[in-house]
Amino acid sequence: MKHSKKYKQVKEKLSESADYSLREALELIKNSAFAKFDETVEAAVKLGVDPRHADQMVRGTVVLPHGLGRQVKVLVFAMGEKEKEAQEAGADYVGLGDLIEKITGGWYGFDVAIATPDVMAKVGRMGRLLGPRGLMPNPKTGTVTFDVARTIKEFKAGKIEFRVDKAGILHVPIGKVSFTVDKLLENAVTFLDAVMRNKPSAAKGQYIRGVSLSSTIGPGVKADLTDIRKALRM
Repeated sequence: MKHSKKYKQVKEKLSESADYSLREALELIKNSAFAKFDETVEAAVKLGVDPRHADQMVRGTVVLPHGLGRQVKVLVFAMGEKEKEAQEAGADYVGLGDLIEKITGGWYGFDVAIATPDVMAKVGRMGRLLGPRGLMPNPKTGTVTFDVARTIKEFKAGKIEFRVDKAGILHVPIGKVSFTVDKLLENAVTFLDAVMRNKPSAAKGQYIRGVSLSSTIGPGVKADLTDIRKALRM
């Protein structure tokens, strides 16, 4: 992959062998950001699990204390009173048949999809379209629920979903470069704590094997696992 001159300049400042504390890594990312837009700060966590086995799947949600620094567009599949409740709670898109038709036509203009249990028979048919994009409502992540208003407000406030990929890695946003280091640090620790709480009982050996932080177009900065253990009081 070809990188820009600025990317290479930032990369040269990083030690290939060094692992930085979470605070140091976030400070480096903030001070090295060079894009003309407010980049997203992202975390990549390598886990000691084999996602091919169902009992080692890592999936969950967590509300970041300082949000994501961007507007989260929420879609709700619902009918009747729950449709009205979703509209009043601030959902960006609410409906059922009309939304299914739009998505089938190739529209994905939302970040989170929530569904009430009574419409999942119809929404479930969208699995092949929504599943690969991480948008399929699922009871395990709290996105299949009758508590529509609370769920919408949580996602609007900074609730994120995480799910390990085939390589055993979690990729999530934890804020914006414009956030203070303290806010980014609190978001990062909150996320990592949620990952620990979702550790599968079948996972053996070292669970968190590596953490890298980066901005949208910046290089990754490796975080020191010993520092992470201290932050999580492991």
